[in-house]
Amino acid sequence: MRKPTVAILGGGVGGLSAAHELSERGFDVTVYEASAGAGGKARSTFVPGTGSDGRRDLPGEHGFRFFPSFYRHLPDTMARIPYRGNPNGVRDNLTATSRTRLARIDAPAFDVITRFPSTIADIAQIARTIMLSDLGLPWGDVIHTTALFLTLLTTSRERRLAEHEPTRWWDFIDADRRSTAFQRYFAEIAVRSLVAMCPRRANTRTIGTIGMQMWIDHARPGTAVDRLLDGPTHDVWIDPWLDHLRGQGVRFVFRARAVHFHCEGGRIAHVDVETPEGLRRVEADHYVGALPVERMRPLMTDAMKEADPQLAGLDHLATEWMTGAQFFLNRSLPVVPGHIVLVDSPWAVTAVSQAQFWPRTDLRAFGDGRVRGVLSAIISNWDVPGAFVGKPARDCNVEEIRAELWAQLVAHLGRSGTGLRDRDLVTWTLADSIEFSGGRPHNREPLFINTAGSWRHRPDAVTGIENLFLASDYVRTHTDIATMEAANEAARRATNGILQASGVAAAPCEVWELRPPRVFEELQRLDARRFRDGAPHLLAPALGRHTPAVHALV
Repeated sequence: MRKPTVAILGGGVGGLSAAHELSERGFDVTVYEASAGAGGKARSTFVPGTGSDGRRDLPGEHGFRFFPSFYRHLPDTMARIPYRGNPNGVRDNLTATSRTRLARIDAPAFDVITRFPSTIADIAQIARTIMLSDLGLPWGDVIHTTALFLTLLTTSRERRLAEHEPTRWWDFIDADRRSTAFQRYFAEIAVRSLVAMCPRRANTRTIGTIGMQMWIDHARPGTAVDRLLDGPTHDVWIDPWLDHLRGQGVRFVFRARAVHFHCEGGRIAHVDVETPEGLRRVEADHYVGALPVERMRPLMTDAMKEADPQLAGLDHLATEWMTGAQFFLNRSLPVVPGHIVLVDSPWAVTAVSQAQFWPRTDLRAFGDGRVRGVLSAIISNWDVPGAFVGKPARDCNVEEIRAELWAQLVAHLGRSGTGLRDRDLVTWTLADSIEFSGGRPHNREPLFINTAGSWRHRPDAVTGIENLFLASDYVRTHTDIATMEAANEAARRATNGILQASGVAAAPCEVWELRPPRVFEELQRLDARRFRDGAPHLLAPALGRHTPAVHALV
């Protein structure tokens, strides 16, 4: 019998995840990707022309990869990607951090542990973190923060959707009435550094749910709260994935951009794909839209929106810029075994010194042989003037971005016990998604953000068009936030929809919910009963809130 055919539009994590799950279940899969290679925002961007004398080009990245402990879907897929010598495939290439350093310009740096405590030093650091003594918060803000944490941990799912989803994080935490230190750490850093969202726009349900999940995972023995890859992304993940998928019969067509969906009678009849050879007509039994929201949105025709009104919601979804750069150094620079948050950075910069996590990667085999360290940084706020060039990143030319970003790193690391000097720098690269026109940057790959009330505008993976399915991070998922994990979960949901639509007898993909510790489950059930009765959360008075619950679900 003929295998059902699936055309996947987009070769990022969502598209590759869908190809993986569908090919395992006997579908004939072809992936169409607009760029010259796969991986999307998760790709390595080896810097063209930097390798000499037989060495490889320098290993750039769109941004450093981050695999927090609440990821379940993506690591499960990674375990099914073979990798030489690894019993658990590519998943064994994840390596745990032990600290995140909050580096400051005018005060000493301090660390937050990112694992279940295993030493006396870990326990001491946790005590300081719980008491928030390193942050310089007034005692009133410490009490307020404690009440916020307990509220988020004990709020029911129903109240989160009804009250937290339409509420801006800034308003929920009452930031206007708190100290400058509180605003810095619990509004700007906690939200911007997580996923480039403005705390005055981000919704409380997303930030609260994901933030609490990461905090409570510190109390789970054996849990690595924060993991990184142990080599350049393509070397230890994407290329082995492509090899595996090709071995399963998946075909890839690169430089093939979807430009038009033809929707007739509630079905996709075919898709026009633009290639270097001209326009190509793609026909399949099923179609998976694995494109980011800014590329999927202009493809939504009136016929598609009529067949599924949910698709019109894409017009209301927002994006921000969150883009990486790498500084290649002539010496190793460990700094801290984990992420670095530049507390006083107006551009909300975070960084990782990557070479310490790449034990099998000989950096001398790249570039001109001088590189010994890679400091990977991400700019999460492109709209605030820099401290050194005095301009927002959006208004800077490429040299101004380099100068400002380097100056911020030097200024912060000077108080971190590891000085960074101009003579350490060999060269640098900015993610190739940033292009310059008229001296100003343009971002081809912005990031979807969860603004207040955005859930009602987000579509499901299974659309009202009977043969169209979605596998991208803006799709409604348990993961919710724009991440590789959300894209993978959306791909699993799309696969399950295709299984049902096609009648193929294969096991559905597993999908997991985020679950609180059992100690909080009964309190969340209590809050669910209070919510149904129209009563506020028990801790609402402690937060200065006396308004009744809102029951209009968004």
